[in-house]
Amino acid sequence: MVTQKDALTNGIMSCWKSPSNIALVKYWGKKGNQIPANASLSITLSEAYTITRMKASKAEAGKGPGVIFRFEGELNEAFGARIESFLKSVIPQLTFLTDVNLEIESGNNFPHSAGIASSASAMSALALCLCSIENSFKEEAINQDAFLRKVSYISRIGSGSACRSVYGGISIWGKHPSVDGSNDEYAVPLPFELHPLFTEIHDTILIVDPGQKKVSSSVGHNLMKGHAYAEARFNQANTNLTAILVALKQGDWDNFSLITENEALSLHAMMMTSRPGYLLMHPNSLEIIDKVAGFRKQTGAAVCFTLDAGPNIHLLYPANEVEKVKPLIEELKQYCYNGAAIEDKMGSGPLKLNCK
Repeated sequence: MVTQKDALTNGIMSCWKSPSNIALVKYWGKKGNQIPANASLSITLSEAYTITRMKASKAEAGKGPGVIFRFEGELNEAFGARIESFLKSVIPQLTFLTDVNLEIESGNNFPHSAGIASSASAMSALALCLCSIENSFKEEAINQDAFLRKVSYISRIGSGSACRSVYGGISIWGKHPSVDGSNDEYAVPLPFELHPLFTEIHDTILIVDPGQKKVSSSVGHNLMKGHAYAEARFNQANTNLTAILVALKQGDWDNFSLITENEALSLHAMMMTSRPGYLLMHPNSLEIIDKVAGFRKQTGAAVCFTLDAGPNIHLLYPANEVEKVKPLIEELKQYCYNGAAIEDKMGSGPLKLNCK
């Protein structure tokens, strides 16, 4: 048997590709150690992802974790400091960290800090690497469900929304009476089969602004403390989650669309009515929203929008509406930064890669 000490002497590699996700029912406001104030539901994406490579080597006993972090090929001390703080916070769950130095390389195929949940893909990829390295020290067979649950738990501590990226399809994070097994500390996959209408949801991400948003999500969550509308918002989200589950089961696109857009606009209403209030949507974000509503009314197309804490719009539609929606997408590109859009769809979740 190879001991942990021996394995670390030679170095252990782990590489994962993990996707972003887009929340349909939004989580906004938290308590304690990354515990959500309301349950949320998201679609895991396919083409917006982070790839992270990690090498663990032996450190002086009890002196770890030491971290060298490169983002898209460049040393990044700011990100590295955040990751080192995160690693120290999860030592109780990953005790091997006190004995290792970590070399981490990470990169996205989409803009980070622009409201496309880059922290979700990044922190879930990091947690997958960490838990895979931990598993290399174990003799017993690894239970996949338990592995993913722990990855989701670890991801959550780094970034709340990251815990949902661990699963493909649709996942739920936060204790909710309509979802058996739901939990505030980790996400769970959707507990029933989707109606065929929703098995291949497309998501065209319209990049209104690829730049870093002016108010971080962490600041936004904190501004929900003492917010005049906080309790009503948390109740609204939980009610919407119950309703969207019914729509997903029954193939009810109209209610799915109504709830999804209501959630997106409610999220930004909370930002605007915080103290201090702030705007993350841009004028072109509003132009796109208006054009989507007009196109839907004119054509009857099954298409709706959502957006996270940023200006970029996700255009959602089922696979059987792709051709019908193409003219709308082409029209909307005039409101995007250099006409930029990411063609995405619902994905199957993270993928373990061969380390190179």
